[in-house]
Amino acid sequence: MNLKNRKVLVVGLANTGLAAARFLRNRGAQVTVTDLLTEEQLGAKIDEALSLGVSLKLGGHDPEDFLSQSLVVLSPGVPHTMAAIKATIEAGIPVIGELELAAQHISEPIVAITGTNGKTTTTELVAEMLKRTGFDIFVGGNIGNPLIDYVNAETRRDMIVAEISSFQLDTMYSFKPKVGVLLNVTEDHLDRYSNFNQYVESKGRIFKNQDHSDYAVLNKSDPSTAILAPKVGAHILYFNTSHKGEDGAQLSNGLLHCHLSGQGEHIFDLSCLQLKGKHNLENTAAASLAALAVGASPSGITEAMERFTGLHHRLEYVATVHDTHYYNDSKGTNVDAVARALESFDVPVVLIMGGRDKGGDYGILENLIRTRVKALFVMGEAQNAILNALGEHTRTQKVVSLPNAVEAASKAAGPGDIVLLSPGCSSFDMFEDYARRGEVFCRAVRKLQ
Repeated sequence: MNLKNRKVLVVGLANTGLAAARFLRNRGAQVTVTDLLTEEQLGAKIDEALSLGVSLKLGGHDPEDFLSQSLVVLSPGVPHTMAAIKATIEAGIPVIGELELAAQHISEPIVAITGTNGKTTTTELVAEMLKRTGFDIFVGGNIGNPLIDYVNAETRRDMIVAEISSFQLDTMYSFKPKVGVLLNVTEDHLDRYSNFNQYVESKGRIFKNQDHSDYAVLNKSDPSTAILAPKVGAHILYFNTSHKGEDGAQLSNGLLHCHLSGQGEHIFDLSCLQLKGKHNLENTAAASLAALAVGASPSGITEAMERFTGLHHRLEYVATVHDTHYYNDSKGTNVDAVARALESFDVPVVLIMGGRDKGGDYGILENLIRTRVKALFVMGEAQNAILNALGEHTRTQKVVSLPNAVEAASKAAGPGDIVLLSPGCSSFDMFEDYARRGEVFCRAVRKLQ
């Protein structure tokens, strides 16, 4: 793609937007950046953007700014369905995401991981398996460093491991990972997609450009992912398969059996795994298949299982106070994530939920709430919706803030119980992101000490 002197609009001035603008300017494009936020709200990012020599259009999106360009590049959080973008597409102006922009300038093999839940953990675990095998790895995408940062850098790596969101997949056209992993698809982002099937189709785009020389890792026990298999052109590796000898991974009696054509069978003892919860057994199975497909050694995979302890805000142990154990699962931003978190414990749980509603069905938690949750504290914009769906199944109380929820939960919990923050909602009604929410929770817990 020749970018010299092309007029390019970058939509969104967060980290990814800045990285895209830097790449485009380095290749001679005339770059304008637009953002809904004002100069005052964006703060230091303004100076960084201006130092790149870009024009800024802030405080809203003017359709004329879109229609005067020869290319529009969207940051991951920008809906490709907004009116100005639809008009741009109808006018014949190309609209792509940062993922697509980066992919057109990357020649190294990419392992790409998506799914409603578990994708960050699985991404980091795959990277750890490959690093411990001896590969030099770039880790990024929807976590940490945008892929366009890799293109901007001078150093080349052996391989790229990237977390990919459905929003990024919506605006990709030529992206072709060597290994594509789809962990699961459950209700999420229904405030952005018109229905669940559209969300499934978005996730399935990760396999769109793959062929028989590539690998697709799919969850055989998830109907929404398995149904995509007939459309996949890559060599399929199933995890959660029930057939030994079939290409893929099987969990059985504490062992992980991985079979790949040409490699035979590798057996891993999961007793060394540091990650907690059944869902992390599935994440480990998917990660092992992906890593083996691009050359990870069994010893590198085993060492990663032994050393990798998980990530902040993902079922993270915080502290034990008066014999009550506190866990931070602030990244649990959808209903299925709450279910997975609750299934990880076999002792009574005092649960904190709430935030901004994303359109999920809280009703699917009924049985878990009834059988595992001794008290439920709800907060934020979604508190009434959660209360109406789940309030009759356990003792439930509204709270005005997260510190207030922690204090109330500490009084409701007894020795040996778990206090769990797993919101099932986004954070944006009360916090700038899930990480900030998790930090506030941890600080409130430590204050109890």
